[in-house]
Order: sequence, then structure tokens, then C-alpha cells
Amino acid sequence: MKMDSNTILITGGTSGIGFEFAKRLLALGNTVLITGRDEEKLERAKKALPGIHGFQSDVSDPGSIVKLHQEVVARFPQLNVLINNAGIMRNLDLNHSSDLNDVVQEIGINLSGPILKANGPSVIVNVSSGLAFIPFSMSPIYGATKAGIHSYSQALRVQLEGTNVEVTEVAPPATGTTLMDAFGPGLRSGQMSTEKMVDLTLRGLSQGKTEILPGASRLLKLMSRIAPTFFFHRLSEVFTRLARRVP
Repeated sequence: MKMDSNTILITGGTSGIGFEFAKRLLALGNTVLITGRDEEKLERAKKALPGIHGFQSDVSDPGSIVKLHQEVVARFPQLNVLINNAGIMRNLDLNHSSDLNDVVQEIGINLSGPILKANGPSVIVNVSSGLAFIPFSMSPIYGATKAGIHSYSQALRVQLEGTNVEVTEVAPPATGTTLMDAFGPGLRSGQMSTEKMVDLTLRGLSQGKTEILPGASRLLKLMSRIAPTFFFHRLSEVFTRLARRVP
């Protein structure tokens, strides 16, 4: 992927990894479009990054996706890069009652949102997670949806062979965003910074990689191939202890 003179749409671009992508890609000389559900966050992002274009959109709502597609194509017909980044992560104990709407919404944002028809962009970047390879027992829906994005990316890549559309999957490790706030301070220590995560991703994109596994994500994929059940239980024990740790 060439790193400048693109027109790039980033879903979930108002904070965290998406915002860092927007900042870096704008600085490289690209036209950058971001989406977000919260109008106030969109306005703050636009003030922080003069030159970006913001679209209010909910990737869990099919009607909102259709509207976004129509608006973007009308205003930016040269769109050639799509970064599917929007997602949420919840601490869910399925032994106790939980709001079914929360479960459905998390599936919608993390999985249904990125399943869009490729309509001309030269690069589709799907952001999954290292937890796509070994699930996190405290966040079962998140891991399942990210595994779905991993599977979807593989299938889409095969279907688009022979076209001008490339498919790249980025699987971030635990990264210093608000995503992990629900899990306690123990799990927030040792996270990769958003700056480093995006830097490694952009390096991989510039090299034409189809799968980018920064930091611990590469190890998690290896573990899933060697002894998935063993490592799942061991990591679940470690994560549970860390989540209970008081600073």
C-alpha cells in the first residue's frame, strides 16, 4: 500500500487506535475521513486534526451504513482505502443476568459493521485482535466477534483474488486505549501504546503484508496452533488474577 495521496475512511476514528490512524495518515498527505457515533467526539476530533472529514455513523445500524456509503461516495468518489476499526469491549459474566441488547450490540459493532461489500477501494484493513486467536474469558463476545473478523478477512481475501482490492488484517495486542477500562488496573499495565501499535501497522501496510501481528499478538497466534486449550486455560487464570489486582 502506498502511504500518501490516498482517500481513507476510518470507522471509529474519534479516539484510541482509530484517532491515531487518522493523525498519522493525515500527516502523511492523505485525505482522511472518520466516523463516530457521538457528534461531540467527532467535533473534538475535527478540531484536534484540522483537515479531516467527520461523518456521524453507527456501524451496528445497517441503515446508517447505507447512508454513510451514499454520502462518502457522493463527496469522495476517489475513496480507495477502508479501515474497519470501530469496536467495543465489555466485561461480561454470562453466569449472571445481562442485558441481551448489550450482547447483540457488541456483535453488531464488532462483526456486522465490517461486513461490507467491497466497492472499488484498493485496500481494506480489518482490525481484529490478538484475542481472535485465544479468547479472553472475561470478555467472551468480544473475542468471538474478533475471531469472526479474522475468519471473514481470510475468506474475503480469497474472494477478491485477481481484483485490485487487497485485504489486510491487523490484530492489535492489548493497547493503551479506553477499551480495557472495564477490567481493572492490573490488565492495563504493560499495554502497547497506540503510537507504537499504529507505527508497526503502517510499516506492515507499506510492506504489503496481508496479516499484521504487533507485539504479543504473534505469540497468541502461535499458542493457538501449538496447544490452544492449554494456553487458553493458563491465560484465563493469569488474566483473572491481574484483573483483581488493586493498584
